Amino acid sequence: MTFPALANALSTALVPLLLLVIPIAGILRRVRVYDAFVGGAKEGFNVAVRIIPYLVAMLVAIGMFRASGAMTLLARAIEPATRLVGMPAEALPAALLRPLSGSGTLALVSDLMKTHGPDSFVGRLASTLYGSTETTFYVLAVYFGAVGIRRTRHAVAAGLLGDLAGVAAALLFCRLLF
Repeated sequence: MTFPALANALSTALVPLLLLVIPIAGILRRVRVYDAFVGGAKEGFNVAVRIIPYLVAMLVAIGMFRASGAMTLLARAIEPATRLVGMPAEALPAALLRPLSGSGTLALVSDLMKTHGPDSFVGRLASTLYGSTETTFYVLAVYFGAVGIRRTRHAVAAGLLGDLAGVAAALLFCRLLF
């Protein structure tokens, strides 16, 4: 069996398997699964209310970053290096925006899908980048802000290093699979 076929078979079976295993594990441990789910949903709503001010501030900053043209300048500056490793220039803005904004990146990825098609290498790479990297600055601004963490120096470096690893892994696996 080829690697792409094995990956496809595994990914097809994994989600239904998790949907079965998690509730069964809860039942075996005598956890009231539905009550735990509802309690988590209530807590999630309260967290959402607490983080709204941080979210608004972050979205305004991201909007300013994109509207100022800084995103385009940054992409142009990095493009020669990405060309050396085989990353298409079209996917670079998605990789750069992802640490800042999930919704902004989703809009870029959607645009790439319309332009290049979902089965193109650029479309598949952009989708994989979206799923394998994190909204680092969003997490720092919103979640760290909600719990009062102010010193984020090491968290920024670790998050951005993780994003870089995600971009490298996305490029590697897309080259292997597609």
